[in-house]
Amino acid sequence: MFDAAIDFSALYAAGLPAPAPQWNGFPRYNFVGGHNDGARVPVDALVKAAADVLAREGATLAFYGLQSGPLGYRPLREFLSAKLERTAGIECMPDEILLTSGSLQALDLVNALLLSPGDTVLIERDNYGGVLTRLARLGVKAVGLPLDGCGMRIDALENALEDYKSRGVRPKYIYTIPTVQNPTGSIMPLERRHALLALAARHGVPVFEDDCYADLVWSGERPPALYALGRPGNVIHVGSFSKSIAPALRVGYIVAPWAHLSRMLASKTDAGSGALEQMLLAEFCTAQFDNHVKGLTRALKAKLDVLTDTLAEQFGTAAEFDPPKGGIFLWVKLPDVVDIKRLAAAALEAGVAINPGPEWSTDATWSQSRLRLCFGSATPQEIRDGIAVLAQVCQREFGVPVQSGNVRHGA
Repeated sequence: MFDAAIDFSALYAAGLPAPAPQWNGFPRYNFVGGHNDGARVPVDALVKAAADVLAREGATLAFYGLQSGPLGYRPLREFLSAKLERTAGIECMPDEILLTSGSLQALDLVNALLLSPGDTVLIERDNYGGVLTRLARLGVKAVGLPLDGCGMRIDALENALEDYKSRGVRPKYIYTIPTVQNPTGSIMPLERRHALLALAARHGVPVFEDDCYADLVWSGERPPALYALGRPGNVIHVGSFSKSIAPALRVGYIVAPWAHLSRMLASKTDAGSGALEQMLLAEFCTAQFDNHVKGLTRALKAKLDVLTDTLAEQFGTAAEFDPPKGGIFLWVKLPDVVDIKRLAAAALEAGVAINPGPEWSTDATWSQSRLRLCFGSATPQEIRDGIAVLAQVCQREFGVPVQSGNVRHGA
């Protein structure tokens, strides 16, 4: 009998991240992650799209890449080529689009192309947690630049570029989410986009544009993408269907010249991203994308209104925020006395999950009393009830708000 136990822990590779916690289901009031509105997932239409495209093209599943090649399912790339020109001003051919397993794989491929340990990149101070963790694991220095209501501050970018130039350091890229920034929800205006691109070109630093939330703008209109405004080859653009259709479909994309995509393909060793997802998205989006997004955006804006009204009711002036111009997140500042990590732990015990600010910022001190609330998946009633519980926990732990909103308004 060969029954001796092998100690696998002694064999683990050095430098692994901390183990993931075991998942025990979502909390009762879930304001974390990038979840979207389950009621707005077009299930019936997706079922029909899948059935139609499989009946017509199912035999192509016998081939890696569905006979479309390693860039991904060509009809979906054709849809994206037309859609990006119509909505973002990007003129690109289908062969300048690489389909990926969500935008996270897109981030990994761009980083694999450009970054080495010890490199420096310039990013927005408040930022997507997935970007921050990836850069840390790569041993890359992420320099956070302050934002205002219009996105990354150009004076801060210029100062940083000049400072690093004086030290003989050229940052590898400027990473920005200019359209519905995560977590602040700001939209960079056109004049600032031109200024950012001019600075990047002057200093020879490429721009890495993350456009994952740009379809969810309340007004339905967005400025041209940086990729559309910049000199060809100076900008790499990534996007996703996670927020516009459904996160679990895991389909993202990269827009870049073939010279860049060809090098990324050499690092994309998964034999192709999920085929069924690409096929049903092409079938659905070609006919129904615009109408679906309009309905989804209206539903999300209504939820945001519930959230901001409830925060005002429960926290009063203790909760400060600038309403986002789209998306699924609200970035909230509580009084400095609130230790947001401690609040998050106490709130979770009460059934409320929030994202602590330091997980979404390069500056732990700046963000120590900030939090990100995802309002995409919760129902309006869950938003009301969950924020009320959060206020009770915050008052108990920190005396904030001084009294509950209900008591204040009932006085």
